[in-house]
Amino acid sequence: MGVGALGLVLFSLDRAHSWQALGGGLVVTGASAVLGGALGFLFGVPRARGGPAGEPHGSYAPNTNLEQVSDWLTKVLLGVGLTQLGSLGERLHQLGAALAPALGGGEGAAPFAAALVLYFLVLGFLTGWLVTRLALPRVLSGADQALDLFLAGQDRDLRGDKVGADDLRVRAMQHLGLLGGSTGRADDPARLLPSNVTTGPESVMAEVRSTARRSALTADRVRELFADGADDRRIQALALMQGDPALADLTSVLEAIEHPRSGFEQYHALLAARGLLSWLPAAQAQRLRDAVAGRLVAPDGIPYGSDRSWLAEKILSRLESPAPLPPQVTLPQQTGPAGQPAGQPARPPETDRPERQPG
Repeated sequence: MGVGALGLVLFSLDRAHSWQALGGGLVVTGASAVLGGALGFLFGVPRARGGPAGEPHGSYAPNTNLEQVSDWLTKVLLGVGLTQLGSLGERLHQLGAALAPALGGGEGAAPFAAALVLYFLVLGFLTGWLVTRLALPRVLSGADQALDLFLAGQDRDLRGDKVGADDLRVRAMQHLGLLGGSTGRADDPARLLPSNVTTGPESVMAEVRSTARRSALTADRVRELFADGADDRRIQALALMQGDPALADLTSVLEAIEHPRSGFEQYHALLAARGLLSWLPAAQAQRLRDAVAGRLVAPDGIPYGSDRSWLAEKILSRLESPAPLPPQVTLPQQTGPAGQPAGQPARPPETDRPERQPG
């Protein structure tokens, strides 16, 4: 592009009306580049894969029209022969003669105009095709993945899994570039899973969260898991608290919110707090509100525009006017069911929890 622009400037300086020639040349180059870019876009638009079973939804295959047209043009040129190339030169001469007045006219204006059109037409085509081929599949795939995540979040919301729904919504907004991600993720998230679970790193926390209600763990054991000190165990404990509010320990959640080891840990502490909103009495709700608000306004706290700030603001909006708690979820003063320590949320009623065998 720089070479073409330099050639246009040097050509314009030799014209009687330099500015007129330069302006006309810029219009010609712009029109040629736009036309070439539009053609490049048409050739580079990807096609959605929709055939083989098991292929991920939202993935895109490269468009091969450019290769097909190139092959076709090569065969046509070889078949027709060099005799047909004469008409191409005549058309270019007619085009150059028509555009010569825009470049100030005079000697050399017609061939320069034709060369200018060809130069920027090809340049625009290559640029449009490359940009479309490299950028558009990624944008379309990200949009499809975000839509899938939003729909999955809506489904979980309808089933009462508020924590999982918010996690999916955050991931969807990250795919769209609306929220920043949390830093400091675990080096090997698969360590957080039981040995018999085989899944990708992005599903680790969801897997741990889904097994919380089926596990034989108690609130005391989860609290000890968090207090162990290891980063992976703290995050595993937070995931278990997200899956079953009866296993949650507000003190541990507040510790991870106010003094997190990483942004990833703080994010999942906020998710755990999100799941406790319906079970906290007024005093503990106030503690949670103060902790979250404090991290939002702290200079080294939750960064604005991140996934954590979205969760924090949602928690605060729910805590501004908390709904009165039903009597059956009031926290016990001494000991909870099955020896659960005071200060733990009461286990929500369930109908599908399997009975645990002794021992």
